[in-house]
Amino acid sequence: MRPVVGHGPLTAMAKVLVVDDDLSLLRALRVGLRAKGHDVITATDGEHGISETALSAPDVVVLDLGLPDMDGQWVCRAIRRWSDVPIIILSANGAEDRKVAALDGGADDYVTKPFGMAELEARIRAALRHQSGTPEVVPEPIIAVGDLRLDLVHRETRLEGTAVDLTAREFEVLSFLAHHADRVCTHQMILASVWGTGYGKEAQYLHAYVHRLRQKLHDRSGALIRTAPGIGYSLSSMSEVP
Repeated sequence: MRPVVGHGPLTAMAKVLVVDDDLSLLRALRVGLRAKGHDVITATDGEHGISETALSAPDVVVLDLGLPDMDGQWVCRAIRRWSDVPIIILSANGAEDRKVAALDGGADDYVTKPFGMAELEARIRAALRHQSGTPEVVPEPIIAVGDLRLDLVHRETRLEGTAVDLTAREFEVLSFLAHHADRVCTHQMILASVWGTGYGKEAQYLHAYVHRLRQKLHDRSGALIRTAPGIGYSLSSMSEVP
């Protein structure tokens, strides 16, 4: 971020990543934000939004929730695994529960469509002010747990060097467990992180995904993803999967 101090209010020329599949809106934001002196990068889906966050190191991410390949909240949680970059959510859904879920999922602000350019630019300035003076977090996009490696940027999983094909939700569950390897994560903790705060009691969802993960990771005995009966699950760094 390159601050510019004048006689008026503090402004900042920032690198802004906009993730939205509405090409007309992307063009409008690119023109409007560049007119304010910002450097603008764009991505049209969640996968590229995650990778651009890692590769371009933006000062702010403006993220639409309605992306074609994955829910914007998944993108937000994925980025939060390794970065504290300010994230401003864009959404046509202004329902309170949707806003609460996004903010609880790691977003810093929430803007409801349609919105004015002046409003968005003001929220970007606010995000930059809140971020200024905060120690930079060095991204750690790779998690290694025993023979298991998770690439949080490219959302790739490898077991003993062999690629494992996981769905977006399966990857989220596994990455949460990997972040807390060798610790028991309660059902509520995992559900709130992966599905959102409104899913704290739907343990059957989690059981189904853990079952599929064990199949894909050849963890038939449950030695890798261990069950704490009635409590939750833990990912073991010491197990050897047959």
